[in-house]
Amino acid sequence: MQDAPRTVTFGPKRFCFGRRTYVMGVLNVTRDSFSDGGRYLAFDRAVARAEEMVEEGADIIDVGAESARLEAEKLDPAAELERLLPVIEWIARHLEVAISVDTYKSVVAEAVLQAGAHIINDISGLHEDPEMAGVVARHGAGLVVMHLQGSARQPARQPRYDDVVAEVTAYLQASIQTARQAGVAPDRIMVDPGIGVGKLTEHNLALLRELPRLKALGHPILVGHSRTSVIGNLVDAPIGDRLEGTLGATAALVALGVDVVRVHDVRANVRAARVADAILRGWTPPWPWAFDAVTGEQRRPLRSLRELARQD
Repeated sequence: MQDAPRTVTFGPKRFCFGRRTYVMGVLNVTRDSFSDGGRYLAFDRAVARAEEMVEEGADIIDVGAESARLEAEKLDPAAELERLLPVIEWIARHLEVAISVDTYKSVVAEAVLQAGAHIINDISGLHEDPEMAGVVARHGAGLVVMHLQGSARQPARQPRYDDVVAEVTAYLQASIQTARQAGVAPDRIMVDPGIGVGKLTEHNLALLRELPRLKALGHPILVGHSRTSVIGNLVDAPIGDRLEGTLGATAALVALGVDVVRVHDVRANVRAARVADAILRGWTPPWPWAFDAVTGEQRRPLRSLRELARQD
């Protein structure tokens, strides 16, 4: 799944899709997200975590205020923006990172893009709010369209598919068409199969195995597999103990040519993705080697992933 590199800029970051797999860090300013609900709801904790993720090598920070969990509270736009705007504005002022916002509401998208966000991550794939595509287009922003069976407020509890890969592909194709008709530039659209949302474990595995079929859509692929139920079922572990499973999936996704992985544990996934990219894609870091290839001895001081990312 090697592609000719395609370069696009989101905010302060330049992305060369096809060269390596980029890492999007999850920042949930929520009470009830499945993995870390409540942990970063307070402003001080949220911005500290954003800064930490940049230090750990995150290329994008995806900020969300409303969980997709079936049992999670669903916010009106005012409440969603009350959580989002202070964090977005702080990140835009202080950090050198692309900012994505996880929302399916056009009113929220308009406000966060004005506040400094660069990408809208719509879990409904533009199927929820008919105004969303126009807002993204007017701002020249990036757009992630995700597949979802059911609705953003109520994902399917008992999802059914005749051919999950074909149905997800058709859904995303409709999302792309809606975005392009509204004026969203083709090179600013990414697609997300929606792992773990409105799907059973067998659906998720089928999608992951058949990701090459999504490449036919002609847009970068983003996958959010981190700590999801499919990982838990494979490694037989609760949410807080799924790091190794997530890293195994990350390495496999690099091999499949995925362009962005959306994860909670940024440092570990950055390292896993870089090693997999070096082996599978021939990617080499632009900084000098820190360790002697024969003796393994350190030849120069180690630098932070944030410093190294600036040279990438």
